[in-house]
Amino acid sequence: MKTTVDGHRIELTNLEKELFPGIKKGELIRYYLKIAPVMLPHIKDRPLSFQRFPDGINAEGFYQKQAPASYPDWIKRIPLGVKDIVDYASANSAADLVYFAQQAVIVIHTSLARADKPRNPDLLVFDLDPPVEDFELVKKTAFQMRALLGELGLKCFIKLTGSRGVHLAVPLDRSADFGLVDSFADSVAAFYQRKHPDETTVEISKAKRGNRIFIDTNRNHFAQTAVAPYSVRAKEGASVAVPITWEELSSPNLKPAQFNMVTVFDLLANRPDPWADIYKEGLPLTMAEGLLRRLESSDKS
Repeated sequence: MKTTVDGHRIELTNLEKELFPGIKKGELIRYYLKIAPVMLPHIKDRPLSFQRFPDGINAEGFYQKQAPASYPDWIKRIPLGVKDIVDYASANSAADLVYFAQQAVIVIHTSLARADKPRNPDLLVFDLDPPVEDFELVKKTAFQMRALLGELGLKCFIKLTGSRGVHLAVPLDRSADFGLVDSFADSVAAFYQRKHPDETTVEISKAKRGNRIFIDTNRNHFAQTAVAPYSVRAKEGASVAVPITWEELSSPNLKPAQFNMVTVFDLLANRPDPWADIYKEGLPLTMAEGLLRRLESSDKS
């Protein structure tokens, strides 16, 4: 069948195909169409990478960065790269999201920078990744890292990843490039980890992490991506990566994969997107860098 979204004709096929146990491709398409007004402000004019599962999540999927030549002209491409330039797709309308879902794109990952300044992110992300299901420790770490970032004069927002952990997002004014942002994120993570060595790690090797939470700063590298707000995850039940409030994080019943393609709309019906104004809150890192150096010096003395 064919449908028209935002003036673009899109052919939809295999709508009854199961992509998740009990969840069909048509439901994924309807989700991305319905969530578009809330999701698009977080991914518009940004390079996107995808996880596609043409035969469903119980079959082998694949990552996609390069936008195929078969994509229609109305899907904007954003060239990005260091040595090899990749033409990433971007999503600027509901039609784009519907088209991607028709291609069995389940997970959408987004750059932390917009196309007009691709080397200057407007977000810094800490990915709190536990090796086991220990969400209470994740929550404790998130609140403590928020307090540390507050000492550095920075604001901090939170997102359930729809998997095991959370992302802490710090809005930036885009004055610093990825190199500076990445270095600062590493320094903050290392400082926090030294204070909490039994609970957290910055160790890249999984074998050396033990049962500690990995404070992952790798999303802050140039040309890297992070799971987009409101993206579906390739998990049974079709969980969704959802921005939440800090008050919601304190709920004893909250789980990292709490919300799915249905229940996320119940959440949004009761309160607006907590990240609606996140990009208006961006601050420079200059003062934060100085405050961090001061904390590091006092810690050594």
